[in-house]
Amino acid sequence: MIVTRLRQMSLMLFAMAVSFIGFFQMFERTAGSFPSEYMILLGVVAVLFIILWSLLLKFQPYASQSILPCVLLLTGIGITLISRIDQQKGTHVGTRQLIWLCLALVLCCILVICLRDYRVLRRFSYVSMVAGIVLLLSPMIPGLGKTIGGARIWIGIGSYSLQPGEFAKLFIAFFFAAYLFDHRDQLAVGGKKVLGLQLPRIKDLGPIMVVWAMSMGVLVIQRDLGTSLMFFAMFVCMLYVATGRKSWIVIGILAFAAGAVIASRMFAHVDNRIDAWLHPFDAKVYNRQGGSEQLVTGLFGLASGGLMGTGLGQGHPSLTPLANSDFIYSSVGEELGLTGLLAVLALYLVIIASGLITAMKIKDGFGKLLASGLVFTMAVQVFTVVGGITLVIPLTGLTMPFMAAGGSSLIANYILITLLLIISNAANKPEPELTSDTFQYEALAVLRDHELKERAKSAAQAAKDDENRPRHGVHASHASHAVHADDTEDAVQATQIEDAPTIMVDDASQPEGLYDAEEQDNRDEQGDWADWRDFADDDDSPATTTSHWPTRGAQTEQVEDAQNQAAQDGNGGTPPTPPAPPQSTPRTVKGGAR
Repeated sequence: MIVTRLRQMSLMLFAMAVSFIGFFQMFERTAGSFPSEYMILLGVVAVLFIILWSLLLKFQPYASQSILPCVLLLTGIGITLISRIDQQKGTHVGTRQLIWLCLALVLCCILVICLRDYRVLRRFSYVSMVAGIVLLLSPMIPGLGKTIGGARIWIGIGSYSLQPGEFAKLFIAFFFAAYLFDHRDQLAVGGKKVLGLQLPRIKDLGPIMVVWAMSMGVLVIQRDLGTSLMFFAMFVCMLYVATGRKSWIVIGILAFAAGAVIASRMFAHVDNRIDAWLHPFDAKVYNRQGGSEQLVTGLFGLASGGLMGTGLGQGHPSLTPLANSDFIYSSVGEELGLTGLLAVLALYLVIIASGLITAMKIKDGFGKLLASGLVFTMAVQVFTVVGGITLVIPLTGLTMPFMAAGGSSLIANYILITLLLIISNAANKPEPELTSDTFQYEALAVLRDHELKERAKSAAQAAKDDENRPRHGVHASHASHAVHADDTEDAVQATQIEDAPTIMVDDASQPEGLYDAEEQDNRDEQGDWADWRDFADDDDSPATTTSHWPTRGAQTEQVEDAQNQAAQDGNGGTPPTPPAPPQSTPRTVKGGAR
């Protein structure tokens, strides 16, 4: 365990060292010295990361240890490039991003301490739905919402702006996971089969139509293609995980494509982005307001980076509009080259793969859906950003998780990762040992108590039946009393022998095969559970233990007492002379408790 913890700590220290070297190299090339405010903030961030890692070891000891170092390294690369752009523009976005990072780490620490079991989130499914919808639609409130870049997805708080859709995706994920977990059986029922696909029933299309309408509403009202795509893709992916039917994915893709085509005909903002994607180098599209200028500039930045990049502090990423937020990936490509871009994608791939492994390993259905939903949300967000910058798909306006400037995106994604770590703790927790001696002893003790209760109930029922049985005639002679005494003796002896527990003993005073036939029959009938009485023995000696159950001699004495009592009732109080009890030696059970 110590070696494992040291290896895990070495990953954190390595990520911190790489981030610090990047900051140091960039500031030496651009400013000639390391600013003191950055030194203090970086020290605070390093301490908070170590505290978060320590809290995870204490409260979530089985959480995945490969996620947090990757998140730290991605955040370090992003803030390094944001600070690099500040040096060219004379802004202070990098210091604000470090302050937002400190706040995000504090919230993560509180969440790790307070949220021991993620399943408590299932109780607030509909509350989460209401909270998500309120956050999603809050930018439409007059006087509170702000329109930036043609999309009304921001709310203004003083001089700061917040994107509530980043937090809404978490609450919507809670609701989707709870809803699909409760209704997965109905949604998994197939309908007609068309072109090899098992289509769902018509009445089961209601949920996906509601989510489609909500996504189209976001697209229509807020003119935000990226948020609409993210929510709809998250729901379709979670629906596929819940049901395992590929037809849901096909229906989701077709539905969103139809909605996007309709929106492109209705809104000039969406139509301009599609034209910029299809004809980025067309002069008319390039010079048009909201055209392809930003996209083309980012492409030239990627091309200038080449294979290894220009080096930190030696490029010109500030020439690209929104280079520290929407086009942070283009800035990475310019100064770190194709190698840096692939390294960033590899870090995201490790995080996403760890989340998918967590979703596959966990046995709880709600946790499986929640983990997959959170991971798919991040994967879709990364794909849409990278695909938009590299002309794979139209630009969507989303930001790279952990890297882009913006406090709301940074805090929301850190909370997402913390939830994923809490779920991974439950997935990686080892199963309780069901083959231990303690578990077997407790299980067999329960069986013993149950058998004793059944025997007592049977004896009470037999006694009640004897009392209710009608008696014919009166015992008129001593002979009849003697016969009754003999019957009582036989019944008591049979009852004692029947109730006596069967145990494997070595008795020096009895022949070895005295009870072998009866005992073998009992063992063949009961199987391995015939030895449950061995657990009544003393556990101090596992090899040879002294039985606490009645010995054969004690059973004989009980039978003789019953005979004497019956004889006194029949002979007027003069008991016959009892025979001498057989000599017996202390007997032991071989093998101890099984």
